[in-house]
Amino acid sequence: MGGRAAGEPDSPIRAAGVRGPAPCPCGSGRTYAQCCEPLHDGAPAPTAEALMRSRYTAFVVGDEDYLFRTWHPRTRPEGPYCHPGTQWTGLTIHETVGGGADDETGVVEFTASYRAGDGHGAVVADALRERSCFTRRAGRWLYLDAVG
Repeated sequence: MGGRAAGEPDSPIRAAGVRGPAPCPCGSGRTYAQCCEPLHDGAPAPTAEALMRSRYTAFVVGDEDYLFRTWHPRTRPEGPYCHPGTQWTGLTIHETVGGGADDETGVVEFTASYRAGDGHGAVVADALRERSCFTRRAGRWLYLDAVG
C-alpha cells in the first residue's frame, strides 16, 4: 500500500487539483470528499441529479474513466471526453424531473459555464445548456443522452 507524496493528485487521472477538503466543483455547497469524490471512487449515485453533478465534476478534474463508466454503452462516443484547455467554471441546475431513488429514468436540465480558447489565441467564456436523460442499469444511474 504506498502513500501519496504531498501535492500528488488523489488519482493519476484526476489532475486538476481538486482535493477532498476543497469545495466541490458541482456547487452543492459540500466538500469534494463529501460530494462527488465518493462517486468518482465507485460509490453509486443515489439520484440522476447526483450523477449529473458528479459527471460535471469529472469534466472539471479530468476524470475520463468516470465519464466512460457513467455513460450508457449504447450512446457513449469514443473518447477522449475532456478537452485540454477547457476550464469549467460553474454549474447551475435548472430542473430535475424524476431520477429519484425509486425511479428508473430522470431528466436534469442544467447550464455548465466554461472558458476555452477560440482557436485564434483568445480565451472566451461560454456556457452549455442541456436537458440530459438518465437511466438506471443494473441499479446504477447512467447518462443516456441530451434531449431536445
